[in-house]
Amino acid sequence: MENFKFDGTERLSVDYVRGILQPTPTCDNWDQIWNFQAKPDDLLISTYPKAGTTWTQEIVDLIQNEGDVEKSKRAPTHERFPFIEWIIPSIGSGLEQANAMPPPRTLKTHLPIHLLPPSFLEKNCKMIYIARNPKDNMVSYYHFQRMNKALPAPGPWEEYFETFLAGKVCWGSWHDHVKGWWEAKDQHRILYLFYEDMKKNPKHEIRKLADFIGKSLDDRVLDKIIHHTSFDVMKQNPMANYSSIPTEMMNHSISPFIRKGIVGDWKNHFTVAQNERFDEDYKKQMADTSLTFHFQL
Repeated sequence: MENFKFDGTERLSVDYVRGILQPTPTCDNWDQIWNFQAKPDDLLISTYPKAGTTWTQEIVDLIQNEGDVEKSKRAPTHERFPFIEWIIPSIGSGLEQANAMPPPRTLKTHLPIHLLPPSFLEKNCKMIYIARNPKDNMVSYYHFQRMNKALPAPGPWEEYFETFLAGKVCWGSWHDHVKGWWEAKDQHRILYLFYEDMKKNPKHEIRKLADFIGKSLDDRVLDKIIHHTSFDVMKQNPMANYSSIPTEMMNHSISPFIRKGIVGDWKNHFTVAQNERFDEDYKKQMADTSLTFHFQL
């Protein structure tokens, strides 16, 4: 178990749950998390961290409320969507939140499929998975770890690059995560979407989400949802930009929670050598899957 210090403020320590790095409070409560009881009408949004989670949550909320923007502003994201494995001593427990929430619930997780509480699969819940290309995902996660004291300090970029490649970050290896959920989608009710597709053709992807959720929305409502979940609007929305979390926990002056939201920002971070090293590793890791990603639009 390691303790991380950052800017003189204590960061949460981390430890392993079945080989996957997690903040210690999650490890300490793992049995309760594993035994979480899903309900058949639960909807679960799952992603690797920083793959478009909050964006998807906002889209799903607006679909469920048929484009009623005021309803989606009823509470901050982390209150509307219990994050089942997340336990922050000062902020609360996703598990308790979920258990107190009346059905139908929309929940969030970053867990790899093999650590997902089995009741989600047993109850045949609908699950939405969003995957993002690993270069942009790495950059976004790096900046998130810089500003979020609930996660380990990332160290300098060169160091973080290696940490991420080795899968020694919270929630484990990106490759294993996206591949695990990809393989599971044929046996379970999983809608597997790509961040890059959502950027390129939001209307098409939002319609796919609405169909999956079981809502038929007209063009006017779809356009309204596209507008309210656009990067610029969400960045200014205090109910979606995590500005309600205390600064001691998330310091937006280091890096805003909603930072750039673009495809291809990795080109501003990767050196030529890093890019070559990454591509070589990627080819090896992804040799056994039909899953493909777009690294630019």
